[in-house]
Amino acid sequence: MIEWVHLLRWLHVIGATVLLGTGAGIAFFMVMAHRTGDAKLIAHTAASVVVADFVFTTTAVILQPITGLLLALATGWDLREGWLLASLALYVLTGAFWVPVVFIQMRLRDLAREADRIGENLPTRYHQLFRLWFAFGFPAFFAVLAIFWLMIARPDISF
Repeated sequence: MIEWVHLLRWLHVIGATVLLGTGAGIAFFMVMAHRTGDAKLIAHTAASVVVADFVFTTTAVILQPITGLLLALATGWDLREGWLLASLALYVLTGAFWVPVVFIQMRLRDLAREADRIGENLPTRYHQLFRLWFAFGFPAFFAVLAIFWLMIARPDISF
């Protein structure tokens, strides 16, 4: 029989992997579609990306704090440990960049759909939003990488 703590750890690692992998995959496919300049392809890719964010990323975002809390309690970690608090702060920072990105992706999808529908080039607003979407990805991505490191190393951090 699998011990409870091993199951929690496995679920937590799977959730973290989904967050990192889905985020990197979404970024890759959005950038590749954008580089074509093809409104129809961008609209299709952005629509898939929005679905992936809601199905995979949102599920992991909700479950990560739950599995993390249960794992901390099961292993006896003090919830005030510096590495844990730093991880939580970075998690909130990641969310602060991710939530707007989801809405930007929906707007990019809609702008690309409209450009395709009327047979015109992507509007200036699309390009402005894409640059913002792209810029928001960096702090979120590096924050997730930092969280991975904190979870593995569990350094002694004092606040």
